[in-house]
Amino acid sequence: MARIMAIDYGIKRTGIATTDVLQIIATPLDTVETAQLFLFFEEYLNREDVECIVIGQPTHKDGTPTFLEDYIRGFIKKFSQLYPLIKIERQDEAYTSKMAEEVIRKTVKKKKNRQDKGLVDQISACIILQEYMGFF
Repeated sequence: MARIMAIDYGIKRTGIATTDVLQIIATPLDTVETAQLFLFFEEYLNREDVECIVIGQPTHKDGTPTFLEDYIRGFIKKFSQLYPLIKIERQDEAYTSKMAEEVIRKTVKKKKNRQDKGLVDQISACIILQEYMGFF
């Protein structure tokens, strides 16, 4: 089997999570500057087999897409051209950042580490992946 990855796409940084090769456990992987995202994928996909990328779908409370959707569609288009064999799925990401902040507040002891926005992005990506896998 191959891994499933999830990304919490952002203008400045993108959180990334992945499963194990058996697709049983979802774990935070990294936070990458969005401008460096394709370099990250080039390196990662050369050493790991990934069958699917799950991308968070940000919406407003009324269900309409946020401004990020245009950026995400551009990313999807370019990613699909570079990696046509990797399936792309979308997953609602409503409240994942708030959920991630709550997880961090409960589990990270040092205040300085709790304020790490990159950690929030990674945990958000992990929650997106867990929701996609049906864990929530």
